[in-house]
Amino acid sequence: MAAGEASLVALGLPFCMKNKLLSKSTLPSIINCIRRGLATSVLTQTVEEPSATTSSSSSFSGPLEHYNSLIRDGQLREDLQQKAVMEKLEQMQKNLRGYSNDRSSFFSKFFSQRKPPKGYYIYGDVGTGKTMVMDMFYNHVETEKKKRVHFHGFMLDVHKRIHRLKQSLPKRKVGKMAKAYDPIAPVAEEISEEACLLCFDEFQVTDIADAMILKQLFENLFLKGVVVVATSNRPPDDLYKNGLQRVNFVPFIAVLKEYCQTLRLDSGIDYRRRNCPAAGKLVYLSSEPDVDATLDKLFDEMAFKQNDITRPRSLKVHGRILTLDKACGTIADCTFEELCDRPIGASDYLEMSAVFDTVFIRNIPLLTLNKKTQARRFITLIDALYEHKVRVVLLAEAPLDELFVCEYHDDHDHHDTHVLLDDLGISRDSGSSLAIFTGEEEVFAFQRTVSRLTEMQTEEYWVAGERSSK
Repeated sequence: MAAGEASLVALGLPFCMKNKLLSKSTLPSIINCIRRGLATSVLTQTVEEPSATTSSSSSFSGPLEHYNSLIRDGQLREDLQQKAVMEKLEQMQKNLRGYSNDRSSFFSKFFSQRKPPKGYYIYGDVGTGKTMVMDMFYNHVETEKKKRVHFHGFMLDVHKRIHRLKQSLPKRKVGKMAKAYDPIAPVAEEISEEACLLCFDEFQVTDIADAMILKQLFENLFLKGVVVVATSNRPPDDLYKNGLQRVNFVPFIAVLKEYCQTLRLDSGIDYRRRNCPAAGKLVYLSSEPDVDATLDKLFDEMAFKQNDITRPRSLKVHGRILTLDKACGTIADCTFEELCDRPIGASDYLEMSAVFDTVFIRNIPLLTLNKKTQARRFITLIDALYEHKVRVVLLAEAPLDELFVCEYHDDHDHHDTHVLLDDLGISRDSGSSLAIFTGEEEVFAFQRTVSRLTEMQTEEYWVAGERSSK
């Protein structure tokens, strides 16, 4: 069995070897081996570096030696595709030694700057080890100017910066036309000053607002010497596939390919789905007898250990208030409607991830195409909880693999689709292939969600998510 994204708690993911759980005595040192970036204000906040990370990484010359040592120690089993990618990243780690994109120094005015190495775009199916190899590479890169972020969080940060810059402009005088202002270049300048290496996890494009600015943003970043390493489930040519106004997005793909070499990592196995010890029953079906009472009892047992009372909780998210009906200490008891059926998004879920270490999500319905918006929120929610090792207890209408149903359940939604197509001036034949109407992006992303939820039921994941001892 090869090591994958679900191979090792050291890499933020569970590891199962010979159907045996790693001993708890080894977990603290393993957990500290990987650094995960925060997705809110991702480039302006410093990610906490566990003390064990530096010591464990410094004992190896690079990521490949580290990877091979884990194989020798029996903590990983060799995967030829992972090793091939790791060899490429090993060379890149060496090429980045001493590299800087800082152009403000005195000497940079007189000497030509070192050319940045090409980055890497690593793609493959869910659970094959992409995040693992990138994180191991990241930990061995010897520069302070590096950031490892979830791509969705990065784009949230970019849009916040754009908004801030626009708000800082002087107000237009009465009777005068406002001067055109393009904030993309200044935002890229800011980011390039903060990082010469950007490592993106889950590089995907589903938002038209992101799609329309990516070419200009990344052209500016690359020209300012920023090196990019990214993981994705899609090859570059399939990014934003069937998206609205994709013709305006396609030039970005050429830019990405010019500055990043494409590597495929896909052994055909989702290692998160390997048989690892479960933390107990964490997914319940609404058809089970007295299931609400069962979850109430489980919540009460967990809440009993909290130094708090069960009450509504209000969280402040960018100047507004997100209210949850039921929480106790670091545990939240929510419904799907509460989290996914109202206009909240990634920034709300990230704040929840910072406050709670366990979240109950009740009454998850079948996610049909007429619930695409709710499905997207659910996918974003699970991504945020997973990235921050938040534990979940689920109550759903169907098993995880059967939750997303790629079909419409009523004619009203068909009518709304036709109205939207008419408003956009798109023929119904052309519109039938657009991702926002076919549900293709949701189906693709939901495969990752189910894979992650499967991993989130393992004992290793729950141990890694324990915050009371941190």
